[in-house]
Amino acid sequence: MENIISSKFITELLNKEEMRDSVKNLAEAKTNKEYIIKDIKTEDKELKKYLFTLGCYEGESITLISILSENYIISVKDARYSIDKDLAKAIIV
Repeated sequence: MENIISSKFITELLNKEEMRDSVKNLAEAKTNKEYIIKDIKTEDKELKKYLFTLGCYEGESITLISILSENYIISVKDARYSIDKDLAKAIIV
């Protein structure tokens, strides 16, 4: 019985840890961690097209290198770019 309770407790702890680590968009991401882009969420077609030219599209890996003021330095396809917070919020990871 104690093993069942212990395993339930451990499972709940792990689920809480995963919830804390889950991010919705690149603006909430941790630096130096690789993410997979799930979606580009914006109504602005020009913005979506611009991100596509940078290599930011669904299924592509992206890494947040650093945050300087409200500029996000990202790495996509072995290239580094600086994007603003609005663009970072549009990239769903």
